[in-house]
Amino acid sequence: MRPELPRRRGDGTAHRTPGAAEIYLEVQRSPAFQEVRRRYRRFAFPATLAFLLWYLAYVVAATAAPGLMARPVAGAVNVAMIAGLGQFLTTFLLTWAYARHARLRRDRAALELRWDTQEMTRGAGQW
Repeated sequence: MRPELPRRRGDGTAHRTPGAAEIYLEVQRSPAFQEVRRRYRRFAFPATLAFLLWYLAYVVAATAAPGLMARPVAGAVNVAMIAGLGQFLTTFLLTWAYARHARLRRDRAALELRWDTQEMTRGAGQW
């Protein structure tokens, strides 16, 4: 939903055009903006929680179960090395997933909001 700006009256008396701050608050309350935020939160919060739990599991395992982490997997490579490399891999995968999610689910809607807001604020605060 695109908020409408007040227009000048046809009877020669102008009424006040909202300032940029008022326009941004109106856009922030709009259903389109709320939808972009909802899409962001539906991805970001679970992904962040999952990554933090995975990271904490690695740290706890490294401190509470050093024997498990020192267990050899192949030659000099042990469980701790595999889990540590898994941390890096998870970071890259999460970055890729975030960029893909943003591109497919939020970027277009956010860009439309940006253009609408710029149009609305073009003459903000002027009579």
